[in-house]
Amino acid sequence: MICLGIESTAHTFSCSIVDEHSILSDVRDVYKPPAGSGIHPREASRHHADVCDLVLKQALLDANVSIKNDVDVIAYSAGPGLGPCLRIGAVVARCLASYYNKPIVPVNHAIGHIELGIRLTSARDPIVLLVSGGHCMILAFYNCRWRVLGETLDITLGQLLDQFGRALGFASPCGSKIEELASRSTNYIKLPYTVKGNDVSYSGLLTAAKRLVLVDKAKVEDVCYSLQETAFAMLAEATERALAFTRKDELLVVGGVAANKRLATMLESICNRQGASLHIVPTRYAGDCGAQIACTGLLAYNAGLSVDVSKAFVRQSWRLDSVDIIWRKPNG
Repeated sequence: MICLGIESTAHTFSCSIVDEHSILSDVRDVYKPPAGSGIHPREASRHHADVCDLVLKQALLDANVSIKNDVDVIAYSAGPGLGPCLRIGAVVARCLASYYNKPIVPVNHAIGHIELGIRLTSARDPIVLLVSGGHCMILAFYNCRWRVLGETLDITLGQLLDQFGRALGFASPCGSKIEELASRSTNYIKLPYTVKGNDVSYSGLLTAAKRLVLVDKAKVEDVCYSLQETAFAMLAEATERALAFTRKDELLVVGGVAANKRLATMLESICNRQGASLHIVPTRYAGDCGAQIACTGLLAYNAGLSVDVSKAFVRQSWRLDSVDIIWRKPNG
């Protein structure tokens, strides 16, 4: 069984071909906004429209398959995400499914992150930490759904890093640049630390960090170091509490920020204290990619989920804890 997955939620347009055993291809083209700017949905969607045919052709070429003869099902990211970007991916998926008479499966992008992470790390029943530009959640699987044990109350960890980086004139995404600058310092400057129950709040931290650099003229490397240490410690505290409460023995980290080495070090420490194993999605597949959509679409289709092409929807706001995961056995 072979699935074509199409990802287009935000800055990345990607196509991937997967089967039950391996990722046969994963091709991406990323919209790059001007330095100091964030993603403009309309401009990003124009980028996706311009590159979609080239990305699709390359994915098929790399996998050495054809849609007509080899692909069994087409999956696409239906949400959550930026409306104009989601619609480009959905249109491509609908056109292909209609022309080649293939079944079509809408996929929740956040669940795609989780399913690919589980597949690539062989985690069994983990606490999941999903950290990206669009998500910041601590999750556990219970009774056919991913349940939220903690999340951000305002902006996500990825948004914190990107908005701070853009204030310094960096181009999005800014996480790797901030990580590189932070590695040059060990001088911690106290910043707001806000954990409420098992939820975190990053907006006050962002305001304080921007003020340190732009108004107080603090050294950029020191502020990047302090920002990372504070933000990651907040998330590590909440994650450790979730591990202790559920008594699970695995932690899986997925999403674009999963590539950060300092975050991994902190999470390794809490796992050691809680007697849990740490699983981090490989860096190549941490960010948005078609493989997440293809793998999840294949699982969903094999479980009996597909829609009529005329009903292939997009949904800008689509919480992952509202989606029934019928391909996993309920554990509660």
